[in-house]
Formats: sequence, C-alpha cells, structure tokens
Amino acid sequence: MFKKILIANRGEIACRVIRTAKKMGIATVAVYSDADARSPFVLMADEAVHIGPSPAAQSYLLADKIIEACKATGAEAVHPGYGFLSERTSFAQALADNGIAFIGPPIGAIAAMGDKIESKKLAKAAGVSVVPGFVGEIDSTEHAVEIAGGIGYPVMMKASAGGGGKGMRLAWSEQDVREGFEATKREGLASFGDDRVFIEKFIVSPHHIEIQILGDQHGTILYLGERECSIQRRHQKVVEEAPSPFVTPEMRKEMGEQAVALARAVGYYSAGTVELIVGADKSFYFLEMNTRLQVEHPVTEYITGVDLVEQMIRVAYGEKLPMTQDEVKLTGWAIENRVYAEDPYRGFLPSTGRLVRYQPPEEINGVRVDDGVKEGGEVSIFYDPMIAKLITYGETREEAIDKQILALDQFELEGVGHNLDFLSAIMQHPRFRAGNLTTGFIAEEYPDGFHGAPASADLLRSLAAIAAFAATAEADRARRVDGQLGKRLSPPSSWQVLIDGTAHDVLLAGDEITVDGVPLDLEMEYTPGDRIIEAEIGDEPLAVKIVRTRAGFKLTTRGASHAVRVLPAHVAPLARHMIEKIPPDMSRFLLAPMPGLLVALHVEAGEKVEAGQPLAVVEAMKMENILRAEKSGTVKSLSAAAGDSLAVDAVILEME
Repeated sequence: MFKKILIANRGEIACRVIRTAKKMGIATVAVYSDADARSPFVLMADEAVHIGPSPAAQSYLLADKIIEACKATGAEAVHPGYGFLSERTSFAQALADNGIAFIGPPIGAIAAMGDKIESKKLAKAAGVSVVPGFVGEIDSTEHAVEIAGGIGYPVMMKASAGGGGKGMRLAWSEQDVREGFEATKREGLASFGDDRVFIEKFIVSPHHIEIQILGDQHGTILYLGERECSIQRRHQKVVEEAPSPFVTPEMRKEMGEQAVALARAVGYYSAGTVELIVGADKSFYFLEMNTRLQVEHPVTEYITGVDLVEQMIRVAYGEKLPMTQDEVKLTGWAIENRVYAEDPYRGFLPSTGRLVRYQPPEEINGVRVDDGVKEGGEVSIFYDPMIAKLITYGETREEAIDKQILALDQFELEGVGHNLDFLSAIMQHPRFRAGNLTTGFIAEEYPDGFHGAPASADLLRSLAAIAAFAATAEADRARRVDGQLGKRLSPPSSWQVLIDGTAHDVLLAGDEITVDGVPLDLEMEYTPGDRIIEAEIGDEPLAVKIVRTRAGFKLTTRGASHAVRVLPAHVAPLARHMIEKIPPDMSRFLLAPMPGLLVALHVEAGEKVEAGQPLAVVEAMKMENILRAEKSGTVKSLSAAAGDSLAVDAVILEME
C-alpha cells in the first residue's frame, strides 16, 4: 500500500480523506493557501506545504505547485477530492509523467466524461438516453437564441466544464437567453477556465437522481444504489438522501446497469457518479458523469457500509474490489444537509466572516458531521460557502429526518449568516416528508423567499414556558449574586410571555408549569449562560438555542427564531406605554446585499429607471448576482464604480 499520499484540496473533503488515510496507516500531506494557513485540515495532516496566495487560481489550481509538494515530501499518490483539479486531464497526465499515482479514474475516462458536450455525444452513441438539446459550439448570443427557440422553452444554459451548480441559467424566454448567455460564459470562464456553453431542454417537474459507481483496474464495475438530489437552489444541491423515495427496485437495476455500461465504455475505474434527470413518468435521461468523489458520498457510505475513499485508494494501488454486485446491499436510510454560509432570510445571500461560535452536534446515534472549520476560523470570499455537511442515518426515512431536525437544533453557529433554519424547515415540510420531491421544490414551496418555518400553537406554548423558566433562573441568579435585598426575596413565578404577537400567561408552581391555565408536561434544565436547552415535551425531545436580549430571549428551534419578551405579570401592563422606535427609510439607496466585487454598473447619474430594471452586478463566491430597481425613479448619484470591492450594505447608488 502507499506509504504517503497528498491531498490536493482543502476544507472538509481534505479532512475526510485524511481521516481514512490515518485509519489505513498512510501518512498524509496537506497543501494550503494563505487563507488556509490555520485551517483544521492543515493541522490534521502529518505534513503541510504552503502553495500560494488565497485565490484558488494562484494556489489550489496550480498543478505545478502540487507536483513540487509531492516531490518535496515524497508523496507517492494524490487524492484530488472534488472541484479544483479533480477532473483536469492535464493534472492527471502531469502526475503520471512524474511517476505519481492519481487516486481517481484513468485519464481517458476523465477526458471522455469531463466535457459535458463530448460526454453527451458519447452517451448518445452508446445508446444511452440523453436530454434533447444542442451539443455543438455556440458562437454568439444570437446563435443561442436561435438554438433555444428550436429546442423549445424552457431551456437550460450550462457551462461545458461546469459543476457544483455554477455556470447554469434557466431560460423561459428569449429575453432570459439574451440576459443570461453571456453571464453563463463569464461564470464558466471564471470558475473553470472554459467559456463554452451548451443548451438543452429543461424537463419540468424532474427528479435529479445519481448512481454511484465503483470500479477496479481488473474489470469489475459495480453500482452502489442511487442518491436523490432533487432539493436544489440555484441548481446547487442542498439536501441529498439515499436511497430515493421515488426509485423502484426495477428502476434502480435498470439505471445502475446503464451507468455501469457507460462506465465500461470508457474503461472506468475508481469512484464515479452518473447523474440522471428523471421525469414524473419514471423515464430517465443521462445528464453527465462526474469522474470524482461527490460531495454527497456519505449517504451512500451509510447505506452500503462501504468507505468510498478507502476503496479509491486501494483501487489506485491496484487492488481488486472486495465485493461483487450481488453482495452490495442497501440498508436503512441516510440524509445529508449542506450547511452553507448564506442568509435565507435575505434571499440566500452569501455570508463571510469569523465563526464566533461553532459547535456541531455530537456524532452519536447515527449523526455524522463532515466539516473543515473550527470556532474562530474564517469563512472567506475565496472559496465555496459550504461550512459543513450534516448526515443522519436511521432504519427508516422518517427516523433519519427526525434525527436531522434534532441535530440541526443542536448545531450552534454564530458570526456568519447560515441556513440551519431553512434546512430544518425543509425536513419538517409535509411535502418533503411525503417524498414528493422535484428539482422545483424550493422555488415552488418558498416562492416569496424564506421567513422561518411555521410554528404550531403547541410549540409556541412550549417556548413560552421555556422562556418563563429561563427568566426565573436568571432572576434567581441575579438575587443570589447581588444579595443586597435579603435572602427572602423570591424570583417571580408568574410571567407574561409575548411570542409571535401573542401573549401567554405562564405560572411556575414547584414542579408544575401552567400556560394560559393549562398544565404543560415539560421537563428541562437551564443554568444561566447555557446556549442550548434540552427539553422534553411529553415524550418528544426538543432542543432550543437561547440568547439573552434586553427584553427577554431569542429562542431558535424547529427552523425559526422567535423574539420573546418576558415580563413579570405585575410589570407587563406597563409595557404598552413604551414608545416604539421607527427605523429610517433606506429604500432610496441601492445597497450591496453581500461582500463582493462590483462587476458592472448599468446606469449613470440622472438616468431614469423602471422597476425591475437591472442596475448592477455583484460577484460573490464566483456567482454573479443581478441587482434590480425595486421601484421606478431617477438615479441621483453613484457611490461606487465597476471594479470596486464592496462591503455588505455599502451604498452603490442613491435614487431621487
């Protein structure tokens, strides 16, 4: 076996590969940029080599730097993770030329499948069903409009070398093509160094299903079941699960055998994924083949018991797979949620900054956290905004979902915007729990954006009781710390709790808690300073994140945060006399919704604009965001210019 391997990646996937390598007794080498100098993966590895400045184009994307690090440390093989150089034939070839093993597929397979245009031609020639579309070179926007009209709207424009949801635009009309074609080309060039674009028919109400394959260098290729990846936002996966609630055993066998046949046609070995789009009638079409490890591979590992990273390493060394297709068994259910640094309450805008607090849930009872960050670390503008992957496993789908809800409530994350509430809301959504999934799920269920998961009346009464209990503990602590009023003064036992606009009368009498005159079966413990309250309402576990505020608490649980005002019952009637502060009107300003680069400014001072008109384009984390006018008016002044770096809420322009 290899004695030492280098991981040509960063973050959680670097940590993931290092963990398996350590288990196998293999020494590891990390490479890192300036931004990652103190990252966990650098500390986990046996050796670490600095390879350049923070931008990926000046560090992680430089094959020469990786090869130099291999030579300097004596690393015999390279695991590329996903993204970066993982699907670059030139990188795999450079490693081979220098006698370094590539822990991945053969160069020919990467070349055949890595280009979306060429892979579709190959799949079509091999008799694999493909989505109707245009797979040639597109010369211009006018050419794109002509092609899209011929295919029939809606169509999807995709960067040929794209992946991870980047370089994709959905077009419902000619105007969408005209607005989005050049942006798709730019995103493809910026993220992948390739501005070629192809166009294909968009299947309405589709499922996104992918088949995990695993092959060795001795001719064995297996399929390890499927993953359901339909819950997506902006074409980027948010939730993945295995198996799929939509796929039948017959479909699984047919899709798996087609995936294996396609892999065999290109002489594939190592781990790989064949992605399919599946219609409501269960017809399926080839989308692309990812010749690398997928972000969502843990759900397959859970239900098959196969360590995919270990098998990739063993296959690269020349070992045979230790199983046959008949020995591949799918057991239980696994779900993965991607925890992103983005604010769902502000249109999912990317967020950067320091992780002031980062405490993931404990990895017990079928809970797994794959991450590459630590408390005090920085979420930078240079890389993908994913913070962690939360994976849960259960005997049934319902059990795996319920474990997700509880684990998300136990996940402490402060300092950057995050999507924990949104993920919890999805897990609780009746449509998700019923398994009625399509790639349009998020757009259809949250058409006006996300404003927090709805809370039941029972949950609100429970939160009112928890808030009153916490307020009592805080008051008792204050009495004990001060002591000047004498020991006989007891904390209030009768409270008025205002939550989501409704007042609740809470009475604490010994071990009994009454809310609005009705006893509540609540068990909990709280010590002032606690950040999470573990409670049981009846037999149902409930984890509540709690933050002290001037008027009471902010309680976060079950996909929403609640501002809770807690007052002693005899003080509460006076609250209505308080004057409410009215926030200033900022509607006349166009503000930067996130830190980023002002790529383009489409208007000038004195120009009249209409509601919905594009005003500016801000690039953040390699994604372009078009900022539009919220109402008609005239541009009074410009405060920024194209090329400027903007902080969040920086003024770009002012309207009359």
